[in-house]
Amino acid sequence: MTALKNDRFLRALLKQPVDVTPVWMMRQAGRYLPEYRASRAQAGDFMSLCMNPEFACEVTMQPLDRYPQLDAAILFSDILTIPDAMGQGLYFETGEGPRFKKVVSTLADIEALPIPDPHKDLGYVMDAVSTIRRELSGRVPLIGFSGSPWTLATYMVEGGSSKDFRKTKAMLYDNPQAMHLLLDKLAQSVTSYLNGQIMAGAQAVQIFDTWGGNLSAAAYQEFSLAYMKKIVNGLIREHDGRKVPVILFTKNGGLWLESIADAGADALGLDWTCDIGNARARVGDKVALQGNMDPTVLYAKPEAIRTEVGRILASYGKGSGHVFNLGHGITPEVDPEHAGAFLRAVHELSAQYHE
Repeated sequence: MTALKNDRFLRALLKQPVDVTPVWMMRQAGRYLPEYRASRAQAGDFMSLCMNPEFACEVTMQPLDRYPQLDAAILFSDILTIPDAMGQGLYFETGEGPRFKKVVSTLADIEALPIPDPHKDLGYVMDAVSTIRRELSGRVPLIGFSGSPWTLATYMVEGGSSKDFRKTKAMLYDNPQAMHLLLDKLAQSVTSYLNGQIMAGAQAVQIFDTWGGNLSAAAYQEFSLAYMKKIVNGLIREHDGRKVPVILFTKNGGLWLESIADAGADALGLDWTCDIGNARARVGDKVALQGNMDPTVLYAKPEAIRTEVGRILASYGKGSGHVFNLGHGITPEVDPEHAGAFLRAVHELSAQYHE
């Protein structure tokens, strides 16, 4: 594989020295970019974009071509590819978000679920990873990703997104045996899926635990974090002669940072409800931190964005181990010029912390 020209993202995740704080954005290939909207219209719909490796590569590269400050590319895909490969029938309704033709509601439903083969059942994702990696030609590292078992389970049991997770939580408390079987199957599936991405060329991986923060403290440990630990323990951690860093991101997980830091990953993603300096004091040198600007700051003027970037950098302080990111995905209504101002500010203001 081609040597990396810019590896500061990987170095920061491993707490090695860098010249400036590396930065990327969750959902950096997305609807805020006019070029993305044009590609999506050409593909026909979102899933056609995801399932075509050439289109997935095209939209992955778009933010990098627009913003030379980006220090990483992230695979363009969806977290719900695994449930779809398990036969749940993923589709998207306008204004409704993701939906499934089949839902999981009984132990028998769960017992019938297959564990997907990443190369046979999700080969289009592996092809996208290898295509993107080839196109990047060592420009920046490529991030692979998956949803966490708990987050995937919520969609499979609810049949789509949910405000209160009533069906999923009812199963958790009424029938913990069934929920544990579902989560175990999903943990096996995520492990083989991420390892497939690593073998295809992903140089770091992130697990998105979008809905773990909706659990109680005890339920989070048992039904979310325990399965992410299982995945981390099963991942390929070195490939192509380099370490493959692992990032865990639990939205609204700030109460449990110490437990997440003990899960074996290299870095924790933080949402914007945490103070990053406080988080650094709590986890020490155990892990790197990624985050954590409120995405809605990007609606403000560039001067205000720059001020907030400076505040977060100062809160983290001197030294490596910080990957700058938003606390969640960039939203469709953001002006692309504001995103550019954000990225430039990170590099311009962070050099003083890496002398």
